[in-house]
Amino acid sequence: MIQLGDVWSAKDRLSKILVETPFSISPPLSEKLGKAIYLKKENLQRTGSFKIRGAFNKISLLSSEERERGVIAASAGNHAQGVAFSGNYFKIPTTIVMPENTPLTKVNGVKNFGAEVILHGDIYDDAYGFAKQLSEERGTNFIHPYEDESVIAGQGTIGLELLQSNIPIDAIVVPIGGGGLISGVAMAIKSLRPEIAVIGVASSGATALKESYEKGKPVSSPVKTIADGIAVRDGSEITLPYLQKYVDEVVSVDDEEVASAILFLLENHKIVVEGAGAVSVASLIHKKIDIEKYDNIAVVVSGGNIDVTMLSVIIEKGLVKSNRKMKLLVTLIDKHGSLKNLTEIFDEIKANIVYIGYDRTATSISYGDANVSVHLEIRGFEQREEVEKILLERGYKFKILE
Repeated sequence: MIQLGDVWSAKDRLSKILVETPFSISPPLSEKLGKAIYLKKENLQRTGSFKIRGAFNKISLLSSEERERGVIAASAGNHAQGVAFSGNYFKIPTTIVMPENTPLTKVNGVKNFGAEVILHGDIYDDAYGFAKQLSEERGTNFIHPYEDESVIAGQGTIGLELLQSNIPIDAIVVPIGGGGLISGVAMAIKSLRPEIAVIGVASSGATALKESYEKGKPVSSPVKTIADGIAVRDGSEITLPYLQKYVDEVVSVDDEEVASAILFLLENHKIVVEGAGAVSVASLIHKKIDIEKYDNIAVVVSGGNIDVTMLSVIIEKGLVKSNRKMKLLVTLIDKHGSLKNLTEIFDEIKANIVYIGYDRTATSISYGDANVSVHLEIRGFEQREEVEKILLERGYKFKILE
């Protein structure tokens, strides 16, 4: 296991390339939760994630002969960009194997650093197996995203930065996938300030390391989550001992909770955060952690490389759930003026129409009728009730689409 000196050495190596990411109080979260909540915004790091720390530290330690042979890595995206950046920095041939469903943002991010990209498998573990095989065939150095002491030491530099802020932290909340981030951060924190609680947060759709932590041995668990950066199927024999020694608690959040945290950060902080980066915030918003024990809580926002398509889905669903958008299916008599009369109702109550569709051929309706799909921008639950009330009073048949 790494020692504190390894993390300090990594910090020196990284000083030439790292962005000093903000670590500051979150007024919206602090007000909402009644505690001082501080965000470490690694989504603003170079390559959009903390992963550059471990990748650069590892590659900087390779010998000249090892660099000549090149490097290869498997990643869902963030480690890939960290390796690709580092390979480009040291002028090393770099190959990245990524799952086939990796967001385009992350694939393009890797290619922009000049790395060869190979898409293989459905999840990280599939890509990992293929990358290991390719590494043996080519004789290249495999850069593991978390089962590597030099990588763990690089990630641990976040812990040093948190302590050097001089903010009186008494708890730190960290995302968990394979465990490299929390292993490094927890080791650094506990070595210097053992009284600070370190809490890990996993996705409920990828709980391998959480279950491993609870059972005391590596286990595997099925993976299905929007938090693709922490979608790891197998518990790690390398990182598990760090969790057992340094981590106080591990909790989990589901995809709905993650999505709500992404939307919260977008609206209230004007920052874009991916699912893996939002799990820590989600654990506080949805009360997975007993925050009454703490006064000053640090939250690691680990990355911001979210696929734009996924972000648009989260925004759309979030608007509906928060009663800022309303979707209706209204059945009208298919005759002149019917649609005009309906739209005048929405104008009357100042609900803005953003989409409308007209279908007279649906088999579920009677001849002479038409289904009208309407999407409205509304101003909360009260206006939603107003829409329902006036349609009922005017005799319309309709249903609300969630």
